[in-house]
Amino acid sequence: MTSNAARATVLMRALRAGLEGDGDALAELTTEDVKAWTPSQAVSSRAELIAEAERRDQAFSDVELEVAPLDVGGDYACAEWSVAMTHSGPLALAGGAVVEPTGTRITLNGVTVAEFRGERICSVRQYWDELAVFDQIGLMVDDDA
Repeated sequence: MTSNAARATVLMRALRAGLEGDGDALAELTTEDVKAWTPSQAVSSRAELIAEAERRDQAFSDVELEVAPLDVGGDYACAEWSVAMTHSGPLALAGGAVVEPTGTRITLNGVTVAEFRGERICSVRQYWDELAVFDQIGLMVDDDA
């Protein structure tokens, strides 16, 4: 069994690799049959996970990730994270609408729970408020206005 410290490191590396679209690192850190779920996607293999990570759009730049492992024990690891990024490119929405760059610096906070098989991640669940990005770039209606 891998140590708790090693698993925390693997989870932090996987989070960074997913954010940066680093397929090689994701291949090293996950099992071939990895399952992943987020508010915006679900995958059921390493190939799908890598494809999703590599297809990231260019709507955001100057991306900074901060990760704090919360609990690591047995086959599970949990981390809280914060991503700060600048809305610097067109953001494509469902239905074909496009939001032009606002230059706004936004912060997204979330939690990731990972399950391990041996030294690799075999399951990932991520939780965050999907609407936080839209709110920070001014797409949400202000009910107080």
